[in-house]
Amino acid sequence: MADVIEDKIKNYRTAPFDARFPNTNQTRNCFQNYLDFHRCNKVLSSKGQDSSPCEWYQKVYKSLCPMSWVEKWDGQIEDGSFPGKI
Repeated sequence: MADVIEDKIKNYRTAPFDARFPNTNQTRNCFQNYLDFHRCNKVLSSKGQDSSPCEWYQKVYKSLCPMSWVEKWDGQIEDGSFPGKI
């Protein structure tokens, strides 16, 4: 399974269609992938496992989200004022 995930990450071009977000506006998709990346890292790191499967979420949110949003959210996480549940 790890090989399949690594192949998908390696062959990644742009965010694939996600049925949860069928509309043109991808703001929620961006935010959800950002949350999923940080949740995935948190869970796998706490279990002492390799967090490389989380890279998928990171690549997706980096292709969808404006970098100014990501920088703002990263700052909020550091300050402890991030509105999402990670």
